[in-house]
Amino acid sequence: MRHERSTLPTPTSTNSFWHSEPNEFLLGHRTTAELPAEADIVIVGSGITGSAVARFLTEDGRAKGKSIVLLEAREACWGATGRNGGHCQPLLFDRSASVAAFELKNVETVKSYIETHNVACDWRSVSGCRLFGTEGLMEEAEREIAQLHKIAPEIARQVTVVKDKDTLREQRVDSSNCVGVTITSGAGSLWPYKLVTFVLEKLVKEGKINLQTLTPVTQITSEDSKHTLHTARGSISTKTVILATNGYTSALLPQFADLIVPVRGEMSALFPPKNSTLLPNSYGMVGVLSQPANNDDYLIQRPFKNVPNPAGHLMFGGGRGAGVLPSVGVSDDSSIDEGSAAYLRSALLKVLKLGGETEGLKELEAAAQWTGIMGYSRDNHPWVGKVPDHEGLWLAGGYTGHGMPNGTLCGKAVVDLVLADQAGEDVLALQGKMVNDGNIPQSYIISKERIEKARSWPTVEVQEREGLHIKVV
Repeated sequence: MRHERSTLPTPTSTNSFWHSEPNEFLLGHRTTAELPAEADIVIVGSGITGSAVARFLTEDGRAKGKSIVLLEAREACWGATGRNGGHCQPLLFDRSASVAAFELKNVETVKSYIETHNVACDWRSVSGCRLFGTEGLMEEAEREIAQLHKIAPEIARQVTVVKDKDTLREQRVDSSNCVGVTITSGAGSLWPYKLVTFVLEKLVKEGKINLQTLTPVTQITSEDSKHTLHTARGSISTKTVILATNGYTSALLPQFADLIVPVRGEMSALFPPKNSTLLPNSYGMVGVLSQPANNDDYLIQRPFKNVPNPAGHLMFGGGRGAGVLPSVGVSDDSSIDEGSAAYLRSALLKVLKLGGETEGLKELEAAAQWTGIMGYSRDNHPWVGKVPDHEGLWLAGGYTGHGMPNGTLCGKAVVDLVLADQAGEDVLALQGKMVNDGNIPQSYIISKERIEKARSWPTVEVQEREGLHIKVV
């Protein structure tokens, strides 16, 4: 079966709320007026993964003296990270225990960087509250949590199941549309664009990277262990390319067209009801209001004070089951889906106890509505490592809408592998050690065997249409 490649990022895109306070230093930024003809390492993509790759490269002594160029098709952090839900919430029982531990470590790494550098990005440590809309979905979650208690009790202790109405009310959950919730520790919410642009601006001003925005890579050609990245501004050659392109990966790597599939998601920034108060958690909603069980809705709330524009915006995304436009295989974020947008404006009034003045209110006013392109993985895990049969070509992406609790340490993992490879070390042995040390789940590592196995699963399109949930341990 032939799978369509992603397009390149669209030149124009819907207006994300996260871009309403742009980093002026980075707008249109090109560290050098001309695109360098060559570099030691070229990174493609400037979101949470690309910025992490750049950061960890420059922090590692093995990369000292190496020239690092970061190419971005649009403005810095204008793709998925600049369009997501602002979540940094680990999923503790949906996948394997090793994935849960890795995501917890990733969130802690993000939090530590923000605190160490005092990054003004609305960081708030919260619990993750996931709502389940049917008895069957709640029972499935409880079975997974029971299994987690057997194999990883220290992680399972961070999960609480709540079904009684009084406690649901304390979590601001409307029990008429929800049979129960799980509460998990170790989550955070943030303004993701501000974090990423802080990292990039710091690296540029310190002279550690050459950032070239508004420079889409149209093609990568390879010859004699060198890769040439072609752009409208000229070409740049390198022995090492790291793709942090997520949903757009197959535009440059056609053989991944069926493994990382672009999926358009809907987001909104909604004004809360007048005189309401801050919600205590970040929220995920599974099978609520008759939405498909494999398409979660997700919510965080911005602060009401001590930040710029302190309006308590409800940053709410999802609603794909209410959409009227195709989303799977779509890499165009220049339009919104009015079906999904209308659902997002109304759903929270039915699912949560928002408080304040809600009587007679049918929907919330949107401060902004926009779309973004996720990269759905065929086997439901990110792809991290060397691309088979492509010496010097590396990849970290395919987060299936769950990049914030993964991208930072996936970026670090690929850096560790790249630098070991450049030093002539045994990369396979290092991968084994990284898995044993909890620095990357085995299920994330790219291999020919994994690719072959993933292709035995239904396609992403079939999984979405039939509501399948692939669980690889």
